[in-house]
Amino acid sequence: MTGRLMLLDTASLYFRAYFGVPDSVKAPDGTPVNAVRGLLDFIDRLVRDHRPEQLVACMDADWRPQWRVDLIPTYKAHRVAEEHEGAPDAEEVPDTLAPQVPVIEEVLDAIGIARVGVAGYEADDVIGTFTGRAGGPVDIVTGDRDLYQLVDDERGIRVLYPLKGVGTLQLTDEAVLREKYGVDGRGYADLALLRGDPSDGLPGVAGIGEKTAAKLLAEFGDLAGIMAAVDDPRAKLTPSQRKRLTEARPYVAVAPTVVRVAGDVPLPDVDTALPHAPRDPAGLEELARRWGLGGSLQRLMSTLAE
Repeated sequence: MTGRLMLLDTASLYFRAYFGVPDSVKAPDGTPVNAVRGLLDFIDRLVRDHRPEQLVACMDADWRPQWRVDLIPTYKAHRVAEEHEGAPDAEEVPDTLAPQVPVIEEVLDAIGIARVGVAGYEADDVIGTFTGRAGGPVDIVTGDRDLYQLVDDERGIRVLYPLKGVGTLQLTDEAVLREKYGVDGRGYADLALLRGDPSDGLPGVAGIGEKTAAKLLAEFGDLAGIMAAVDDPRAKLTPSQRKRLTEARPYVAVAPTVVRVAGDVPLPDVDTALPHAPRDPAGLEELARRWGLGGSLQRLMSTLAE
């Protein structure tokens, strides 16, 4: 993979499409297809604006991997709709969105856009592994700030963060991260770990907010440097910070594995090249007819044909 690679955090984007496109957008049988059509419109805009040579729709084969839960049991616990013994727990998803996900998958497959999810891993981990293997620049499209940890100016890796639809994107490079958070891509995971993230059930270190975490990282370099400072009476830590960090040692010991995206996911062998014609024209035509994909699909196929 040497040309510009675009990696889609697909669930992040279809959730945004679902909430951004009215549910009055329906198939001929009355089934809502707002997430399906909205995602197709997103991909069309992204391809037109950024012209990737390769495109992968990265999927959550397991949105809450057990190996992360074993380390931090609260990880995404508040989003579990139903627990499954020996299988991934079911995530809380709006009733009219869940039936659209299989349709999205079928449509992407018929178009020929590479779609990759790997058992036991989140889409973030798939994205992290593709990014690590890329030989050229990478655009990661996500509404999840966790992936800021992959930003790397030297390698041309940036995050395209949707501010409004995908027409208004924050092109997140290291300058943006330093301005907003006081860290570069490499430091973002440590910042997130210290600060915590209620939306993911990560407690963080009590009393250490985002600004304090950034100051500590600026002073001591990284998480290991901060924890080494806890044991150094000469280090410039307040008594409160030293106490809080000491109490948080069990969390700090396991949190990096949970917060940092995996880079060693066993990816399948897939063709990541941007398709210029549908892989399954007849199947795509039937899907378009059944689900009333109309102009959204036509626009995307016209853009891909260019």
